[in-house]
Amino acid sequence: MTNKIKYTIPAQLQESVKSFADKTSLVYVGEENYTYRQLGDDVTKIAALLKKLDIKKGDKVALLSNNMPNWGKAFFAISWVGATVVPILPDFHTNEVKTILKHSEAKVMFVSEGLYTNLDEEIAGMLNHLILVENFAIIPKSTPARELLKLKSSLSDSQVQAVPEEVDEEDLASIIYTSGTTGSSKGVMLTHKNLTWTAEKSYTLQDISSEDRFISVLPLSHTFENTLGFLFPVKFGASVHYMRKPPVASVLLPALQKVKPTIMLVVPLIIEKVFKSKILPKFQKSPVTRFLYSIPLMRKVLHRVAAKKLYETFGGELRFFGIGGAKLDVTVERFLYEGKFPYAIGYGLTETSPLLAGAVGKNVRIGSTGIAMEGVQLRLGDADLLTGEGEIQAKGPNVMKGYYKAPEVTNEVFTEDGWFKTGDKGWYDKDNFLYIKGRIKNMIVGASGENIYPEEIESVINKMRFVLESLVVEKKGKLVAMVHLNMEEVEQNFKHLKAEAQQYIQEKSDEILKEIHKKVNTQLNKFSRIQQVVLHPKPFEKTPTKKIKRFLYWKD
Repeated sequence: MTNKIKYTIPAQLQESVKSFADKTSLVYVGEENYTYRQLGDDVTKIAALLKKLDIKKGDKVALLSNNMPNWGKAFFAISWVGATVVPILPDFHTNEVKTILKHSEAKVMFVSEGLYTNLDEEIAGMLNHLILVENFAIIPKSTPARELLKLKSSLSDSQVQAVPEEVDEEDLASIIYTSGTTGSSKGVMLTHKNLTWTAEKSYTLQDISSEDRFISVLPLSHTFENTLGFLFPVKFGASVHYMRKPPVASVLLPALQKVKPTIMLVVPLIIEKVFKSKILPKFQKSPVTRFLYSIPLMRKVLHRVAAKKLYETFGGELRFFGIGGAKLDVTVERFLYEGKFPYAIGYGLTETSPLLAGAVGKNVRIGSTGIAMEGVQLRLGDADLLTGEGEIQAKGPNVMKGYYKAPEVTNEVFTEDGWFKTGDKGWYDKDNFLYIKGRIKNMIVGASGENIYPEEIESVINKMRFVLESLVVEKKGKLVAMVHLNMEEVEQNFKHLKAEAQQYIQEKSDEILKEIHKKVNTQLNKFSRIQQVVLHPKPFEKTPTKKIKRFLYWKD
């Protein structure tokens, strides 16, 4: 698919508005239709408001809001006037918001009603103006939260910014601050070309048309949803459907039946939770089903039946179920693969806008992230001659400009010949399919100098019955596995004990952990064997893409 227009966000939007004028664009689930023509009209009005507030080309405008159609309108309007969008994740702490606003020097911020209460006077004082996302009203200083929705829209039908500001492909479109798993937030500078080129080239991995329907469950402030769940569908005239409430099961399930999405993007935790809490326990509920499930042929039959039911739960019309943001549990992937569920695996980073490689359709192999996206070059740096493993490095029009105001940190992540160092260790099979070993910074050096990747050990632990998630750390020279059990399944399994169940579970948790310890070590090489397994009663704290914040658990 060849682009015939400039790789800028305003140019791409103009093309979509012209080509798909009467098609559905960004809407709430089951609510009034909203076309691309209407989207284009509203963007010009919001852009005129920004101009009125003296926002010029190159200025920074922050966007702090939960997912909604107006998030996308604000994003396009900021680009329309040549300013740079600073999307802020809704679950960032007030202190993080302050740090981002100060570091980015944002002049204006769009904020949704639900997140306005998290702001304080200091934040308001850092900005020239606050704009309410729900109706684009300028919020007067010190407005109480209860008065917000009484504010009238500041948009005018007579004031439009009909022609976008002239922007170049290499101009800065967005600065995305990632909390990451190290605890330090960096501002990733993504250009207009980074984002629009990635949105276009994603088509080479998965085709899309104006008849496709997306349902949005991941935060738009994260580059995974921003590029692939927003810019990608808009580029090709598809519709994106948003929920007014957080996508918990009671909200998501009816929404899926209404929208019947054809394309959906999730992080591994979402599908892992469904499998481990709803599907796997049914295969383990009796000695007979456990025995049948242990036979590969029968397991495939059971997976096929369960996956078909799951497919109907998702609306029955999915043709692409993209999973990215973290590594997918291999047991869950085997279920999807054997069940013929239309899943795909994506690999990339915020710094690469984000897509680098994908395992889609015929390129799906259990455990692999597939092949490089068209136009992206990948190589392995400092590859081990024996194992073939090396650091995954990338080059392409999707690689970031650098970290904002951090030239030294930027230099550290690029090689002398200009390749971006992902920080991931990987290897290729004979057919050139990419596999991720783990994060280099997470690597533990064993007593005899062996390289131990905790992710590999965790993937073995997470296959064990009753395990929801785990984290392997080094403490005082020992490999320790922290395990969070699926207490619902444990309780269900022992419910026949009735009143004694809770007491039994407490008494037996040590026994369950000992069993896990024993079984896991039989499947690991000698230097990767764990010395201790401890119960972690609560879910681990996670990043916005649901990766465990490892840095919180490294301390002894």
